[in-house]
This record gives sequence, C-alpha cells and structure tokens, in this order.
Amino acid sequence: MSKTFHITTFGCQMNEHDSEIMAGMLTEKGFRQVGERSEADVAIINTCSIRENADKRFFGTLGQLKRRKKDNPEFLVCVCGCMMQQQHVIDTIKAKYPWVDVIFGTHNIHQLPELIDNVLAEKKRQIEIWPDGGEIVEGLPSKRLFDCKALVNIMFGCNNFCTYCIVPYTRGRERSRRPEEIVKEVRNLVGDGVKEIMLLGQNVNSYKGDGDTDFADLIYMLNEIDGLERIRFMTSHPKDLSDKLIKAYTECDKLCRNIHLPVQSGSSRILKRMNRKYTKEQYLELIGKLRKAAGDMTISTDIIVGFPGETEEDFEETLDLVRKVRYDSAFTFLYSVRKGTPAEKFTDQIPEEIKHQRFNRLVDLINTISAEKNAEYVGRVEEVLVEGPSKTGSRTFAGRTDGFKLVNFKGSEDMVGQLVKVEITEGKTFSLEGRVIGEAEQR
Repeated sequence: MSKTFHITTFGCQMNEHDSEIMAGMLTEKGFRQVGERSEADVAIINTCSIRENADKRFFGTLGQLKRRKKDNPEFLVCVCGCMMQQQHVIDTIKAKYPWVDVIFGTHNIHQLPELIDNVLAEKKRQIEIWPDGGEIVEGLPSKRLFDCKALVNIMFGCNNFCTYCIVPYTRGRERSRRPEEIVKEVRNLVGDGVKEIMLLGQNVNSYKGDGDTDFADLIYMLNEIDGLERIRFMTSHPKDLSDKLIKAYTECDKLCRNIHLPVQSGSSRILKRMNRKYTKEQYLELIGKLRKAAGDMTISTDIIVGFPGETEEDFEETLDLVRKVRYDSAFTFLYSVRKGTPAEKFTDQIPEEIKHQRFNRLVDLINTISAEKNAEYVGRVEEVLVEGPSKTGSRTFAGRTDGFKLVNFKGSEDMVGQLVKVEITEGKTFSLEGRVIGEAEQR
C-alpha cells in the first residue's frame, strides 16, 4: 500500500502554493494525500513567521504529534516554511522536539521527496536549510485545491525591509521567473481547465523578467492567452504601483477590477518608521488613480495596529484613511515583535490593552463600511466563478465575483468551475447572498 501524507499550512498564499507543490511532488512519487493528520504516515507542517500567533499554533501542533510518534516510530514528521529559515527556531526544535524527522526551508521545497527517502534509508533526522534561493526550479508538479483556479508564483523574496517584517530574512532577496516560463505554465493550466489565476509574489509590482519586462508587461502578455478568464495578483506594494499597471485595468479585459493594496498605517509618521517609503497623501493619490481607471474597483488592505510609537493621533489618522478609502475588506493585525527585525529594538512598544482597544475600534469601522458596501450590491447581477459547495449549508454553493466578493447561492454540482450569472439578494458584512438567474432572465 502507498504511504499517506497530510499537510498543515499556516500563512499566506505563497505558503499555500508551496503546499500544493509539495502535494504534487509526493503524489507523483506514489504517496496518497489524506484529509486528516491522524490517517497520515507522513505529517508535514508548513510554517509562517509573520505573526506571533502563527508561531504559537505551530509549536502547539508540533507538541500534539509527540504521542503519535511514540506510539508509531515509523510515523514521519516534517517541518518547513518561513520559521525554518530562522536559526533560533531550528535550535528550539533540535533541543525540545526530537520527534521531528525532517527540517527544510523556503528555498528547497523541491528536495522534500529526497529528504523523506534519506530519513527512511538512514534512520536519522534530516536538516537541509538553504540560506539563499539560488536558481529558480521550474516545472515542479502541483496538486491544486481548486480545479478552476490556480496560484502562480511569478517571483520570490523581498527587498523592502519594512522594519516590522521578517519576510526578507526568511524568503530572501527578490528573484523573478522568466516571463516565458510563466506564460507556459499558465497556458498549461488553462489546458487543464483553469479559468482564473492568482499571480503571487511578496511584491508583484517589483517583478523584473528577462530584459525590460515588468509586471504590467506580464499582465498584458497573460491577457492574450485564449481560454483564460480572470487574472488576479497579490501582493502589491504602494511604492511600486505604476501608472502603467493602473492603465492595464482599462485595457486588459481579463484583469479583475480588484486590488489588495496594503497600507499598514494611515499615519505618515508611522509609515516612515515602518520604512514603507510612501506617505498617507501619496497612498490616497494612488487610490484616486485606481478609482478613476476603474470606478467599480474593489479594494482591500492590511493594517497593523499598535506599531511601536503609535500615538492616539496616529491611530486617528488610520481611521481617517479608512473612512476616505472605504475598503471593501481589510486584514487587521495587532503588532507583534518579530525576532531579528529592526522594530524588535524599538523601545516605545505599545501596551497590549491599548493595542486591543484600538484594534476593536478599527474592526468595528471596517465591518460597518464593508456591510454598507455589500448592501449596495442588492439587485445587481454579478458573474460568479463557482468554486464548490458553500460552508453555509446543503445545496448551497459559493464563488467569487470579478471584484472578489464571496457569493453564496442555491446551485448544483455541475456549476462548479463555471461562470454563472447571479442576482444579489442580500448583502452581509463578509459575503453576499444571491440566486442564479436563467438564460431568459439574462437577455
């Protein structure tokens, strides 16, 4: 019988896609993926180091596997991802978690099958961490979560060195894939039934392919691929958002009218301390350009609450920016110290009580605006790419609009992977409700 595996993924879409690649490699090797870790011969934990909560969840999960390893010494535990690029984490695992069999990092996930073979043959722990990325490995298989949409890495690493962020230290310097390799991959995905792609990079705006190919050029190239319906991307840094890319929203019909544009703070003073390289005013100017190019564009963001030195006045600047932009949604985070970042050494840390109080005020404002904006969709007909059964109940399916709004509706299994017309009947804070309309109603 073939060995089974289970992957637990923490973190961003980059980590999700890394997990898809690992699943693809192991499936090619004859392993079988299972839905529960308790059923697996090999457990893989793909880690994230962005926030303290992810660290705690990882070590908690690791602790749960001790009994399993004791009961079954043949059970393999593999850990990888961003946390493994930090020496203090590796030292902790080596000292306190002897039941971990394989440790590898973000730059060498393609070695996973080899590392598993080695631990089985040598009966000893395998540790393989690359400090730098080296050459980009092309052609790795991927086992996608959805048949109709796919994640596509276009670049790796980050050169920005925001003072709060560990990513440049765990993902390395920026490295871009060749545009012809990306186009080839997307063509193959479309041939396999993919209608929507999400281009991934720590900062897609700084993509530099061979020669003079920039990110906007890549969008135009992908827009010409027959059979591809939608193009999305994450994440976009405001300092590198070009007029050329904004113009692409008016000329590329497959580029979704949606952007995730992390602002992190509404205070220019705090933005400078964060090393974000733009001001509140410059950010708002970008929003104006985007809305002028595509008035129906939906916009989401990331905001950090309680960055060191943040005063009440700074926080009010953030609330003011949120009111001006009126985001469709936002990921909000309490600042947490990341070991090895410049902000770790800032002495004016904000008390937890104040951080939580500000966080709650921000979330209340964002949720109010989200609900108001979603209510405006009632009565509109939206084209929805059906992803699968909804989490809300039987015979209910879910999908995304061009603007990335989540829509739940009554449907059937044959709709999965298709673009259907849905009339929006209710706008909620985090999603929309709707009904599929027939062909006669569409005319």
